[in-house]
Amino acid sequence: MKTVQMLGSTFALILFGFTTPKTQDATENANNPCHTTNNVFQHGEELTYTVYYHLNPMWVAAGDATFKVFDEGEQYHFQAIGKTYKQHDWYFKVRDRYEAWVDKSTLLPNYSTRDISEGGYQLLEKVSYDQTKKKTTVWRDRKKGKGESKSSHQVKDCVHDVLSILYHLRNIDIESRGVGATAPFNIYIDKEEYPLKMKYLGKETRKKIHGMGRYRVAKYEPDVIAGTIFASDSKMTVWVSDDQNKIPIMIESPVSVGSVKVVLKSYKGLKYDFTAKVE
Repeated sequence: MKTVQMLGSTFALILFGFTTPKTQDATENANNPCHTTNNVFQHGEELTYTVYYHLNPMWVAAGDATFKVFDEGEQYHFQAIGKTYKQHDWYFKVRDRYEAWVDKSTLLPNYSTRDISEGGYQLLEKVSYDQTKKKTTVWRDRKKGKGESKSSHQVKDCVHDVLSILYHLRNIDIESRGVGATAPFNIYIDKEEYPLKMKYLGKETRKKIHGMGRYRVAKYEPDVIAGTIFASDSKMTVWVSDDQNKIPIMIESPVSVGSVKVVLKSYKGLKYDFTAKVE
């Protein structure tokens, strides 16, 4: 039953993996290095993924994760909810909820929350981002109602949480720089800032996705954070729709026990027609 127990950790894996790197225009970077213009998503977009674990000799479906976008005037509100299937809840119940409110002109977070319940582990975290002063304020409560801690931390320019980075990087085009090109990004989580990068590996014209058919995709390899989930030499691969929507279709990576695969299950509210599917 290790497959079920690791769903909570893999929900974070999904968030780190759902990225498609971006390069800004050189002039735009010089004037505002944190600026991002949204061209790929809209209010009402909803993406649902199934998380599978591979423990020889089979793949086991452990749960789902759903990502939603809301337009709230001057901000976008991103939401991601991950949960185990009911048949697994008796052993290791996962109910995770991530949310972020981001500035529309930069897609940088103003505020984010994590409400995590994984077996006997709980965490309620709220983070306020002052991007101008390069500072975060973090409130954490290990058990709801048991006492909240508060701390402040300095960060660098253009720091993202694990949700905002997904939507920021989906707006980028590094393909024109050729196979092997990389794009850097900074993620802030658990009071730590991680400088990471994504490598572009090329395109595939008929990638088979389990239960979904074949797709035209762009292929990427993002850095992972070594620790409980990943070894230092772990490699994650992300296949992204080769169309205007730039949505992740599948993610694969080895983890500490076996391998994990995250597969697109359903989608709605896309900004553009989904033209990446070939059959």
